[in-house]
Amino acid sequence: MRARCLESIFTCGCVLLATGRLRAAEITVFAATSLTDSLQQIATSYEKQSGDKINFNFAASGTLSRQIEAGAPADIFFSADETKADALEKKGRLVRSTRKSLLGNSLVIVTAPETVAIRSPADLTNAAIQHIALGDVKGVPAGTYAKAYLEKLSLWHAVEPKVVPCENVRAVLAAVESGNVDAGIVYKTDAAISKKVRVAVEVAAADAPKISYPLALVKESPQPDAARKFIAYLNADAAAAVFQKFGFLVLK
Repeated sequence: MRARCLESIFTCGCVLLATGRLRAAEITVFAATSLTDSLQQIATSYEKQSGDKINFNFAASGTLSRQIEAGAPADIFFSADETKADALEKKGRLVRSTRKSLLGNSLVIVTAPETVAIRSPADLTNAAIQHIALGDVKGVPAGTYAKAYLEKLSLWHAVEPKVVPCENVRAVLAAVESGNVDAGIVYKTDAAISKKVRVAVEVAAADAPKISYPLALVKESPQPDAARKFIAYLNADAAAAVFQKFGFLVLK
């Protein structure tokens, strides 16, 4: 009798374990490079809580939007730029009801510690500053924002010949860290994770374009139900605390 009970308990346990595994999902998030550290930390907590697996594809938002448009299997798009999400939504690739502008950010001009002093954005036009790293203005939101900022200050034409375009904002940061360029413009959140650069100028919100990070469910998501749950978690207080820790502004 005891042996039968033990066998029954073991069988039930196996069934429950198998059921749990069947319910676990793998969610693929296409996210802007600047979100790497915060999202990885959030995902670690969520995976322990939910049993689901979160996979990330981090790249420039322009690159990610092109991949989704080409049919790449993504569940969630988390962009650093509203225009990239707008374009996908207009083409019917995002579920409009799930879209939310979740985060804000700001720009900073960074240099290596030993670089000649930059005290204002106008100093970028000085002859001593020969190379300036920016995200590729055609597809990297950080570069697009930086260009708009410099245009507003009537500095773009003087700075443009010095620009070294980079594939994403972390590549800009790496170029400054390595000393291959004299300065770069990155998000404040990216500068905060580096011990090899100094913030020379914090860009005033009044001078910069609004920086907004929208996220949404991809219409052809392979795991829509699980993805919706993760989106809800990203909108919850626990995730907000992590984003704030990394320097993002959580939009309400």
